[in-house]
Amino acid sequence: MTSKSELFEAMIGANAAYAQSLYKHYQKDPSSVPSDWRRMFEQASEDWALFFQEKTNQQPLPRGLTGRGLSSASNENSARVCMQPKDVRQSVAALMMVRAYRSRGHLSAKLDPLGLNTHPRPPELQPDFFGFTDSDMDTEIYLGGSLGLESAPLRKIIKILEQTYCGTHAVEFVHLMDPEEKLWIQQKIEGYVAAKVLTNQERLTVLQHLIEAESLEKFINTKHVGAKRFGIDGLEAFIPALHEILRVSSRHGVEEVIMGMAHRGRLNVLCNVMQKPLESVFAEFLGTVQRDGSMDSGDVKYHLGFETDIKIEDRQMHVCLSSNPSHLESIDPVVLGETRAKQDLKNDMDHDHVMAILVHGDAAFIGQGVVAECFGFSKVRGYGTGGTVHVVLNNQIGFTTNPADSRSSPHCTEIAKTVQAPIFHVNGDDIDAVVFMARLSADFRRTFKKDVVLDIVGYRRFGHNEGDDPTFTQPKMYKVIKNHKSVRDYYEQTLLKADVVSVQDIETISEQRAGRLQTAYDQAMQGYRIEEMHSRQWGEVYLQEKTNQVFGIAASTLKAYLKKLVEVPEGFSIHSRLERLLKARAAMQESGKGIDWSTAEALAIASLVSEGVPVRLSGQDSVRGTFSQRHAAWIDQENEEAYIPLNHLSKDQAMFEPLNSPLSEFAIVGFDYGYSSANPKALVMWEAQFGDFANGAQVIFDQYISAAEVKWQRLSSLVVLLPHGYEGQGPEHSSARLERFLTACAENNMIVANCTTPANYFHILRRQALAEFQKPLILLTPKSLLRHADAVSSLADMGPKQQFQPVLEAINKDTKKVKRIVLCSGKVYYDLMEKAVERSDVAVIRVEQLYPFPAEELAETLEIYDSGSEVVWCQEEPENMGAWHYMDRRLEGVLGSLKFKNTRVSYAGRAAAAATASGYPAVHTHKQQKLIEQALKR
Repeated sequence: MTSKSELFEAMIGANAAYAQSLYKHYQKDPSSVPSDWRRMFEQASEDWALFFQEKTNQQPLPRGLTGRGLSSASNENSARVCMQPKDVRQSVAALMMVRAYRSRGHLSAKLDPLGLNTHPRPPELQPDFFGFTDSDMDTEIYLGGSLGLESAPLRKIIKILEQTYCGTHAVEFVHLMDPEEKLWIQQKIEGYVAAKVLTNQERLTVLQHLIEAESLEKFINTKHVGAKRFGIDGLEAFIPALHEILRVSSRHGVEEVIMGMAHRGRLNVLCNVMQKPLESVFAEFLGTVQRDGSMDSGDVKYHLGFETDIKIEDRQMHVCLSSNPSHLESIDPVVLGETRAKQDLKNDMDHDHVMAILVHGDAAFIGQGVVAECFGFSKVRGYGTGGTVHVVLNNQIGFTTNPADSRSSPHCTEIAKTVQAPIFHVNGDDIDAVVFMARLSADFRRTFKKDVVLDIVGYRRFGHNEGDDPTFTQPKMYKVIKNHKSVRDYYEQTLLKADVVSVQDIETISEQRAGRLQTAYDQAMQGYRIEEMHSRQWGEVYLQEKTNQVFGIAASTLKAYLKKLVEVPEGFSIHSRLERLLKARAAMQESGKGIDWSTAEALAIASLVSEGVPVRLSGQDSVRGTFSQRHAAWIDQENEEAYIPLNHLSKDQAMFEPLNSPLSEFAIVGFDYGYSSANPKALVMWEAQFGDFANGAQVIFDQYISAAEVKWQRLSSLVVLLPHGYEGQGPEHSSARLERFLTACAENNMIVANCTTPANYFHILRRQALAEFQKPLILLTPKSLLRHADAVSSLADMGPKQQFQPVLEAINKDTKKVKRIVLCSGKVYYDLMEKAVERSDVAVIRVEQLYPFPAEELAETLEIYDSGSEVVWCQEEPENMGAWHYMDRRLEGVLGSLKFKNTRVSYAGRAAAAATASGYPAVHTHKQQKLIEQALKR
């Protein structure tokens, strides 16, 4: 069965009962029906459902669609009006045509305001594709409720379909798997044509928003010709659309919105939606801003964030536009992390009161992989936010690149289909349709708590920036744009024709707006003081020169935690190897000694949640741990239910949330950074599977973690755990690229450490959560040391008088005999000590905190040694990597202050290399032995 005529014949006569029976089998097991029938069901499942009872509520077949075969199936059916075979064929054909418009209509929609970009009309959208001819146009065809009609002439059906799916708006939704979602959209969109969407008062408000948007751009362009503002010219429709999304969301109970967007249109959003003072923006152009000195470097005006409370109808809504760099879409995961943090802080478990809005450019939305990563975790436990409203400002161009060169799909929004998000396309010159689609987007997010995409198709009136000439690359487009009226002009004419507004009304609104702009500009010329570009929710923040605060805990308290952490719930089937681990921890609890790395970590977390500090740990395989060391959750071996011991310490404790993240670095690090910046009460940790993998999130480290405070006053205490160490595992599993982090260190922007004892790890985690400073912590963590016999601590080392030690002194050395001082950091210390333990003339000193550089502590440690001693820096990494180039001159400065005879420090380590490590075990072993010998040579 391959032709349409054969398909239609299956609907009548005796074939109907047979076809219905086959379809029931197909629903249960598609492979149970013949291949030709299976293909037919797959291609037209929505239409066959009307006849074969596909819907879950199993409604009976529509009235009249009985045919000869079905009319005698039951007394009920026999009472129905029988249709002639031709009527049945036409009804089926019409329903299949409806299906075609729903799935393919968007390809023929009039979305481009310029009329330049059109797609070939799909043949399925032609009546003759389904066997209709001109003589059928006035034939009454039964639809059984489809399109909201029992029946209608074919001509009317086609007109409704064209208006609904091929007009100035279009919808992609047939890819959704949830029938409830599809039905909801059908009912909303197919009723739109006949519905009056906006009241006259609402249309007046929309006109005012358009006037505000356009006048701001024109005013700045007049006062500062060619100055970069990345205006919204050509997509002014976004401003009323955003107003509508916020208004509808506020009605739904949303109290706080966190937004992320790139530079285009940002100033307009700040001024006309978020009500940032015009004087502030104008002062940026004039250079009359008077700052309070709290920002060292700052950023350009179209990167800066802002947050405020705005009044919507009779409700207040807090709106935050996050600061972002020029790295397009990098702000997306940050905003999602901030949103999730705010939801957790408000205990907004149903995601009703805090939501995210992400605004994208068309080229970036399809081009930047982080967008796909964010969609990927949109419904994942620990990362979902109850749906994001995505708005695409579709310029139909990326800087100078045409759509055909920037994507392989008809639309820039295809990526959203991976998570079955509906996509609402709309022509940016049809303002009523834009507002309707914006309303629909907000309603969908509220109803189904999942992502939705609003694609506003417009154009960019000027170049990528206002000083750029786009006619070099798009002469035809910009010839059309030059003569194209603005959306404000179109909408004014629409409202004038509808007698909604008068010319005098428009002139009054415009004059008032012009006066307000000029007044603000005049005030800005006199200077405008800005105390903060972004609110500080952290309070006073500083990084002490000596981070010597004490956060140790009594051994008795630690033992109590350990006792809880080894208790197995009654009836819980625990893994045999995990049982052995618990026995080992029970022995630690008894003796107070032999505390290994994972136990120290568990104690630090236990102490924090017991003190009311929530702890979030995320990363690839972080719940168990890459090296099977953590076991934050125990999995019942019978039913696979998870049990998290750290959440069973006491009734009033804070929550510990361990999460296995999706296989992503860029988006997950961005998310956790955003979470930490929005929730100062929590300790947030992201762990790389191996330290090398952090470079997958390089944008987040460079643009946010290391620089956000000085650029935007955006603070974070995110902990980044990077497994690091040379153990012969090759170039991709050895180095966390320490040198890259140290290169980015300045102005007390973060902390970089490489601990060698469980106790120091314990203390640095507690300090990070409880100290009076908030800075990101880059922490190199061990692999082989997790189970190294010597890499253990005692509970006494974590006691109330103990604290994090940035420098660890040499063990049991007669300083008078020492002639060679080896400084190092990390795992190499244990390799050195295997040989140095018998050398009385060698002292091995560990630098645990690399930045801020512990000059004072290091000087105190070194001053007890003979000033004639030779000082060596030893590292496992190649000479062009690791800490060597960072430490070299700093160590020279310390030795100079101590009057050492030779202030130049010697280097012991691998030679400079292109790759971080060798992939051959024998080569690794040889080089490791060589660097140890070099460090300890007499």
